[in-house]
Formats: sequence, C-alpha cells, structure tokens
Amino acid sequence: MAQFLLETVWLVPCYALIGGLLAVPWSPGLISKTGPRPAGYVNLIMTFLAFVHAALALQATWNQPSQQVFIPWLSTVGLNLTITLEISSVSVGAIAVVTGLNLLAQIYAIGYMEMDWGWGRFYSLLGLFEAGLCALALCNNLFFSYVILEVLTLGTYLLVGLWFSQPLVVTGARDAFLTKRVGDLFLLMGVLALWPLAGTWNYTELAEWATTANVNPTVITLVGLALIAGPMGKCAQFPLHLWLDEAMEGPVPSTILRNSVVVASGAWVLIKLQPVLTLSPVVSSAMVAIGAVTAVGASLIAIAQIDLKRCQSYSVSAYMGLVFIAVGVQQDEAALLLVLSNAIAAALLVMSTGGIIWNSITQDVTQLGGLWKRRPISGLAFIVGSLGLIGFPPLGGFWAMLELADGLWGTHPWLVGVVITVNTLTAVSLTREFGLLFGGKAKQMSERSPEVHWPMVLPMMILLGFTLHLPLVLQSLSLLPTWAILNKDVALLLIWSTLFGCSVTGVIYLGNVPKPIRLPWKGLQDLVAYDFYTPKLYRMTIIFGVAQLSKLVDMIDRFVVDGIVNMVGLFSLLGGESLKYSTNGQAQFYAFTVLLGVGILGAFLSWRYWGNLLLNLMF
Repeated sequence: MAQFLLETVWLVPCYALIGGLLAVPWSPGLISKTGPRPAGYVNLIMTFLAFVHAALALQATWNQPSQQVFIPWLSTVGLNLTITLEISSVSVGAIAVVTGLNLLAQIYAIGYMEMDWGWGRFYSLLGLFEAGLCALALCNNLFFSYVILEVLTLGTYLLVGLWFSQPLVVTGARDAFLTKRVGDLFLLMGVLALWPLAGTWNYTELAEWATTANVNPTVITLVGLALIAGPMGKCAQFPLHLWLDEAMEGPVPSTILRNSVVVASGAWVLIKLQPVLTLSPVVSSAMVAIGAVTAVGASLIAIAQIDLKRCQSYSVSAYMGLVFIAVGVQQDEAALLLVLSNAIAAALLVMSTGGIIWNSITQDVTQLGGLWKRRPISGLAFIVGSLGLIGFPPLGGFWAMLELADGLWGTHPWLVGVVITVNTLTAVSLTREFGLLFGGKAKQMSERSPEVHWPMVLPMMILLGFTLHLPLVLQSLSLLPTWAILNKDVALLLIWSTLFGCSVTGVIYLGNVPKPIRLPWKGLQDLVAYDFYTPKLYRMTIIFGVAQLSKLVDMIDRFVVDGIVNMVGLFSLLGGESLKYSTNGQAQFYAFTVLLGVGILGAFLSWRYWGNLLLNLMF
C-alpha cells in the first residue's frame, strides 16, 4: 500500500486543485442557499487526503533512491519541454509539511473567518496555493518551476486582495504583486539565457553540467544574478523585501502559509540551482551579501516596529536571509533545516498573534498588554514559537543555526558573527513583542480580550506539540549531529546570545522600566523605525523613474503615434469629401474613371520599357 502511494504521490497536488475548483461555485454566489461554508469543508477534506497520502508516502521513500517521473508536454523545433517530477524523501517531506500546515491553516480559518462571506474565494485560493507549492516541491524542471512561481504570484495578489472593498488592501495587493514581478522578470531572463548554455532545464542535468561546465565568466555571472533575482523577491530580500509587509493586509489564515512556506518557495528554487550558481564566485558573494544585509537589517527593523504583523514579517525576512547565506556558501542541508524550522515556528507565531488581532480593536503592540492572564494558551504558543525560531536548545531553530554556523566556523568566521548577531536581535525582537503583548497590566484595548474558540486553539496546540517534538523527528531521521562531533564553541555562542537577548529585553519589557524605549539619537531611531527609509528611496528612484518613463511614453503615444494615425484619418476624410463632389450617377463617367485609373497603373508598371524606348528615339 505504501509503495503504491509512493508511486502515485504526484497526484497530491491534484487533491488541493480539485478542492479549489469544487469551491469555485460558492465564490460568485452560484450556490447561495447553503451559505459559503461547504466550500471550506470540501477543501478541508481534500487537504486531509493529500496530507495522509504524503505522510504515508514519506515513510516508503525514506532511505530510498530518488525516482523521476517524465510527463511529455511539448516538443517542437528542437525544444523538448517535459514535465519532470522528482520523488525523493526531501520532496515528499516538503509536500507533507505544506499539506500539513495548510490543513491546520484551514481549520484555523474556520474560526477566524466565521462570519466572513468570502469563504468560497478564500478556500479556493488556499487550494491553489497548496497545489502550486506541492507541484513546486515535486517539479525537477526550472522552466516549469518558473511557471508555478508565476501562478503563486498571481495567487498572492488575489489572496491579499480578498477584502477588496478596503483601499489599503487593494494597495497592498498591488504593491506585493508588482514588487514580486520585478524579480520574476529577471528570473525569466535567467531561465531563457541558461538554455543555450546548458541545453537543459532539468535540475539533475544542470547539476551534472555544472561539474564540467566551461562558460564565459561574465555570461554565467549575469545569468546567475538574474536567477537569484526571482528568489530574492519570493524570500523578501533587500531591496525586494517590502512586499511581505504589504501582503499582511490579507487575512491572517493566509499569513500562516505566507510566512512559513510561501516565502520558502524562492529558497527551494535557490537550493535546487545551487550547483549552477556556484559557477560564478560573484554570484555566490552576492547571495551572501544580500542575505547578510537583509538578515541584520530586517532584525533591526523588527525591533523598532509597533505593528504586530510588521514585527513578524521582518523576522521572516531575516530568517530567509540566513538561507541565502547558507546557499551562498554551499550548505544546502543547513538551508533546508532553516527553511523547515522557520516554517513550523513562524506558522505557530502567526496563529498565536492572529487570535489577538481577531478579537482586538488594534494590532498596535504599544496599546496592548496584560494578556497572559486572559490568553494563557496563546501566550504559551507564542513562547514556544519564539524559542523554536532562535538558538534555544533543543528546539529546531538551534540545530538549524548550529548547522550553518558550524559550517562557517573554519571558512567564513565573520559570517558566524552575522548568525550570532541575527540570533541575538531576533531574541530581542520576539521577547519585546511578548513583553508588550502578554506582560504588564491590561490596557484599555486589551481589558476585554478572551481566549479564542476551539477552531483556532486546536491547530495552535497541534503545531505547538509538533514544534516541541521537531528535534525528535529530526533525530529519528538521522538529521541531527551527535554530541561527540558537536562544535561546542558555536553551540555555546548561540546559547549565550539567546540568553543575553531574552534576559536583557525581558528585564526591560517585563520590568518597571519606563516605556517606550528610545535610542539616544533620534536620527538612528527614525532610521530603524522607517525601514532605513527604503520606501522613500523607492519613491525617489524606481517609482520616480517609472513615472517619468510613463509620461514620456504617454507623450510619444499622444503626439507621435496618435498624430500619425490622426493624419491618415484626416487625409482619408478629405479624400472622401473631395470624391463626394465627383459623383453624378452617370455610368459612362464611372467607366471612364476606371479605365483612366487602369491606364495610369499600366503606364506606371511598364514605365521602364516605355522610358527606354523614348530615350532611344530622342537620342
């Protein structure tokens, strides 16, 4: 049975796709008598079937060689496009995580969107996301991975803009879509440019080609930079990081997927392309630089935010920055561990804070407080999610950062400092959020904020338990290092940085220290609070440039293109008006006009012969 499920695991994306399609009739109200709830229940059933299929197939594929499934799609003019699927323990494990998190997010959405009439649209889009992410995990072809990423970009736009009657939601959906499109455009250039170099888009064949490739360094550098632009946008890396903050305008249940597995879609493609990207030292250095700048910068920005969603979105960008560093230094296993630990812990954090947003008037952390006595379950989930995201043993984040820092210890010691710094700043940011939300006395906005009901508590508790047991799962899969070969120095640095960040921030935000805490120099405070003025730089550079280019194109269109078209129309109008006065209704006049025209045309066509004859007669 398990072997059969393994051989048919490529059907897992179809479950979610079928569920999303079945929910469509409730979206425009074609089925209105039952209300929109059946759309959610149908998707829940299909996602549950997909999760069970993936979980059972994962047991059968462990310690087994990977298999490939080839589905012919298009073959023309020497171009052979075949959908290649790779069935391995890593890919099947990825779809098990995606389907499991989506199942919990859908259960969470039953409670969060209890009174919302957008169920049909919401659940059908969640089905689209699940199908796309599962297909991306199985896909072993760069071209089709790009196609799937484009579908996910469209899905992000539609899901963020679910509540399209609100202006901020429309703006957020538009900005998220356009920002990701910038990276997608460069990614398409890289995908097309890679074909004539390697002659294939298959990831396995690309890895084999990269071992013996002899290409021009400038060409492979440009192609590599284009290829990492797409993952930069998906993983919300500087300077394409602002879309994740804008996307927070969407419903919280969709944020569970976005902060956990959607941002990891770009990291997945990046890990797959790692053999090709290492052909250029410039590209590897660029990945490390982008990851380091984003990780440190986003961690600093998260500390200065007062919006609850913004705090978490920048923490996710920082974690994805560590993934970029891992891929840049060719540590794929560390990158996969970082993606997994972030997916579980970030989803738990969103569930914990989503309940606070659900029944509170505000999501300003400075106006909340004292929620520990009123919401102990959410507070416990927040603590476990935070500890799972930082270097706190024995949870998943500790082992992921330890794997990365251990690999950097002998070759790139300064990057170990980056990892320790990011871990410390993340601990400070999450402890600050906990102190402002759950510590202190209740304020006016949080005096009446009870614990959420069971559809939101149940998935939170399931994910909390999985977060605590993730190290045991990794150990059973032989993915954790033994204590004998453990780098004690790196482990102690991670633990001390975690304790330092949590303890110092805990004293400040759980004690009687006057708040808000401000830096001594207001300019530095504003620099961090306003995202290093990145939005203003966007407006002064990209937005200004696009606006001026649009004005120039508009002038060319109005005065050149439209001018030529209008002139042709004017001549046609004048010609028609002049011909109008030459009509008299006499057939012989029309015949004479036709003969005259034919004669002129014939003289014009035979001018070479008559012209030569006249010249001979004259001379």
